[in-house]
Amino acid sequence: MRVHHSSYYAWVKTPESKRYKDDQRLLPLVKHYWLASGGHYGYRNIHLDLAEAGIKCGRDRTLRLMRLTQICAQRGYKRPKGYYSGKPDITAPNTLDRAFNVSAPNQWWVSDITYIHTQEGFLFLAVVMDLFARSIVGWSMSERMTDTLVQDALMAAYWRRKPEGTVRLHSDQGSQYSSRDFRKLLSSLNMEASMSRRGNCWDNAVAESFFGNLKKEKIRRHKYKTREEAKRATFHYIVMFYNPKRRHMHNVNGNVKLTH
Repeated sequence: MRVHHSSYYAWVKTPESKRYKDDQRLLPLVKHYWLASGGHYGYRNIHLDLAEAGIKCGRDRTLRLMRLTQICAQRGYKRPKGYYSGKPDITAPNTLDRAFNVSAPNQWWVSDITYIHTQEGFLFLAVVMDLFARSIVGWSMSERMTDTLVQDALMAAYWRRKPEGTVRLHSDQGSQYSSRDFRKLLSSLNMEASMSRRGNCWDNAVAESFFGNLKKEKIRRHKYKTREEAKRATFHYIVMFYNPKRRHMHNVNGNVKLTH
């Protein structure tokens, strides 16, 4: 390399810099918090975890250390585009109107349905989310996408939370939510319905965001042989990671609000 002997030995004898030593100390911590997230977090959330633990490490430095160890947030492929047609029998007005930031629990819940691929066929998942803390308060899974699926998810949320006042539930205009049995259930539980405009996913963006995270961070990283295997993975994601650990960032009056 055409380096003089004296220069080489001078370099060998040079003590390690303070920055290098700090990097060596921070590397295992960065990897620890990345592993603790199940490989879901990118450098922004890892930086927040470090700061919360009182460990000084800038966001750019966190990114550099993650690149150095070749770790990054594990993501999946994009969701397929859907289509909308037909006209629902009965709809409710969109009283939520994208006002996703609420001041207390059990004021507004949102609900939606998605599907999970398995080698046995589709597994359908219905969830109910409380907008206050962005936590999943009820869910149900089945091989069929019926109104019973969303009723079970709503009942699970109701018995888990036992709300005292009127809860307003926002959903899309799917037949499961506009069915006679589901409307009767809402009435019996002292709940009021709100529905997105036809074909407008942004009106229920928070529920859509949860499904996006579920599929990117958990579902699409594996190929499930059975519905039961997919059920266990989904349960683990909701109960062990999303509700108790995952950071939820959303905008409140121009400021970013962070919740767990």
